[in-house]
Amino acid sequence: MPLSRIRAIRSLMQDTAEQMRREAPQIYRRELVELIFEQPYCRIGNLVDAGLAHRQTASTHLKKLCDIGILREEKSGREKLFIHPSLLAVLKHA
Repeated sequence: MPLSRIRAIRSLMQDTAEQMRREAPQIYRRELVELIFEQPYCRIGNLVDAGLAHRQTASTHLKKLCDIGILREEKSGREKLFIHPSLLAVLKHA
């Protein structure tokens, strides 16, 4: 992975953490920020498996991140995926 891409991801991660602290302080956790940067998408089960929240709370947190523009919800069969469009763009173009 080129150094420029790593820098772009780290910068995006920092900006995302600041946006969460500002617009969704009730759900901000460093572990949640790190989790949504592990892949360009996240599932409710990812939060549950990481021990960050129970299923209902995980759903609420991910929907809040959609409301503030960090994630975008998409239905995939019976499951919901929460896409991280900014991270996806960095991975594709940086």
